[in-house]
Amino acid sequence: MACTPVHQSRVVHGYLRAFLRAGSGPPLLLVHGIGNSSQTWAGVLQRLARQHTVIAPDLLGHGDSDKPRGDYSIAAYANGMRDLLSVLDVERVTVVGHSLGGGIALQFAYQFPERCERLVLVGSGGLGPELSAGLRLATLPGAEVALTALTGASPPLRIGLWGLGLAGRIAGWQRVRDLAEAGDALLALRDVEARRAFLRTLRGVVDTRGQAVTAVDRLYLANAIPMLVVWGSRDPIVPAAHAETVRRLVPTARVEVFPGAGHWPHLDEPERFCAVLGDFLDTTEPAVHDRDGWRALLAQGRDGVPAPRALRPPDRPADPTATA
Repeated sequence: MACTPVHQSRVVHGYLRAFLRAGSGPPLLLVHGIGNSSQTWAGVLQRLARQHTVIAPDLLGHGDSDKPRGDYSIAAYANGMRDLLSVLDVERVTVVGHSLGGGIALQFAYQFPERCERLVLVGSGGLGPELSAGLRLATLPGAEVALTALTGASPPLRIGLWGLGLAGRIAGWQRVRDLAEAGDALLALRDVEARRAFLRTLRGVVDTRGQAVTAVDRLYLANAIPMLVVWGSRDPIVPAAHAETVRRLVPTARVEVFPGAGHWPHLDEPERFCAVLGDFLDTTEPAVHDRDGWRALLAQGRDGVPAPRALRPPDRPADPTATA
């Protein structure tokens, strides 16, 4: 398959699921963040498709996918990814998740460990309560009215945000650029179904005190799955300190913090992002689920985790060409 992304869709459980697909080889599932769509991966998708089958869905309630009145929990999104992959006849993937998509990736690995080969978190949610004030405020009553008013004034506001984002890029004001990007995503919620889906998704994981859903208590389960964490040092939405949480709790994880990058490091530094991800994929073996080890690890709990075996890489055969 060519590296040029192709827009495709499937109907799953009666709802249209849109996605981009490109390339051939070991599959990568790219999961975007709240308010975004598969287009957030446009700057890296073709590069990654040179060696991989890349599938970048529009989450339900986002982009060109349907926006029903339904379940927008993290678990439901993980189920949706499993079901879409099943329809596409893809059994096992490396999951790459940005922001909310990182939380979905963590949940996917937790719910379906037999289908997750590696885990890549990019400015991920679910690793601590801290979150930007703007998203916390959007959980308050009346947020839908405010969003409707903002999107009604969308053209002039979008021009203003575009100018603000451009100024941020020129002046190197990463916080300004990221906040403009986030604001533009909100203004793109032009129809009532999209706004309601956005708020249902947000309120499922966030309240006025910050992120309410955490994967931290289960991170010990990830100690034996290849994990890469990428963050921007100037992320104004989810602080880069959360990357250090992973470094501390998952000693086997590879943690990369891009100096000067913001909440979208794959947009800020696409070449570096692809190089880091490519090296991670080349130097790690896909995990293989071990039911007995998983059961024992759950019974043991996070306070006693000497050598997790729940997801173990397969034994490599000896290389007959190797020399002593």
